Amino acid sequence: MMTKDQMELVKGTVPVLRQHGVLLTTHFYKRMFEGNPELKNVFNMGNQENNKQQTALAMAVLAYAEHIENPAVLMPVLDGIGQKHISLDIRPEHYLIVGEHLIASIKEVLGDAASAELLEAWTTAYNQLAAIMTGHENHLYVQQISKKGGWSGWRPFVIKEKVVESTEITSFYLYPSHGGMVADFLPGQFLSVRLFLPELNLLQPRQYSISSAPNGEFYRISVKKETASSLTPDGMISNRLHNYVGVGDIIEVSAPAGNFSFSPDKDNPVVFISGGVGQTPLMSMMESLVRIGSKRPRTWIHGCRDKNVHAFKEVIENWTGQNDDIKKHIFYADLDGERITKNEYEGWVDLNVIDSDLITPQTEYYICGPAGFIETHYRQLLLMGVKKELIHFEEFGPQTLNLN
Repeated sequence: MMTKDQMELVKGTVPVLRQHGVLLTTHFYKRMFEGNPELKNVFNMGNQENNKQQTALAMAVLAYAEHIENPAVLMPVLDGIGQKHISLDIRPEHYLIVGEHLIASIKEVLGDAASAELLEAWTTAYNQLAAIMTGHENHLYVQQISKKGGWSGWRPFVIKEKVVESTEITSFYLYPSHGGMVADFLPGQFLSVRLFLPELNLLQPRQYSISSAPNGEFYRISVKKETASSLTPDGMISNRLHNYVGVGDIIEVSAPAGNFSFSPDKDNPVVFISGGVGQTPLMSMMESLVRIGSKRPRTWIHGCRDKNVHAFKEVIENWTGQNDDIKKHIFYADLDGERITKNEYEGWVDLNVIDSDLITPQTEYYICGPAGFIETHYRQLLLMGVKKELIHFEEFGPQTLNLN
């Protein structure tokens, strides 16, 4: 239990964490991977290279220090972290390793400013956080294995179908190799896939949203191929799936997780706003509503570079053609002279050009896409009078957006 003096010592580091938090977390990860290189098989090394993981951890440590007297207010954030952890099979022993390197990093980065009392305070604070997280994650693991067809950790799945959806996106239909049923999930959740990368000589996990509705038989993930000339670790798993993994192959998969989800049973209007491959969790949500014959008013707003990269175009057209309750608005950044039809637009997604009935007091909004895309449309909805509690968003990768 932390004393009041220890809480004050931790709170006293807030200005340093605001200014130098990423420096601390960068030092921490470098130290940890040198001391425990086996953890490179657990962490997404792409997020290490692009600095997202260091930034996300710095933000989390800062938030914890700011709310050290009442960490319970951070539970929505901690739940998001916990959901990612269970998808990566993080266990209590990992917290012991992280704690050792984090406290040592604080001492090494702060130097003479890291008094024995401060280090003891941060050790107590970290142990408190680790107890909260391991307790919460244990609860999540129990929820996973309690489901029919559920499991925790990694399980082999066979790819039974590989379907090209566009010039960039391909879908993979994953069935459990044991032939049984798959655990149910909430529309919008993700699962982790783990492959061996010869380029890095490492096992590497990546999260992919489930792009199909719950069905008891399979999961579908829809993966964007990366086309950069110098590929970073961040795109290596996606491209390995595209180039080397085929029908009949076995891959390791963790159970569905994530807190970006919704209940199909409501009847208030819902608007889905996506950019590029960000439509994948929203496809699961929309398909779930279609499957149960929902009469809930739905609006599908999607933006992508051009018609060639537009995945699931025919599926959406089919749904809108058969359901009067579904409207669609599609934006193409580059049409290259191609003709557009009704409810298609040239340019980036712009909510201002869509019918005024997009905004009602009960409507919920789900946004997914690149960080800048999410922030733009989150701010726009607020300006249009939408209450922030009605806006839900998913940022792929480590959480660095702080919009609430």
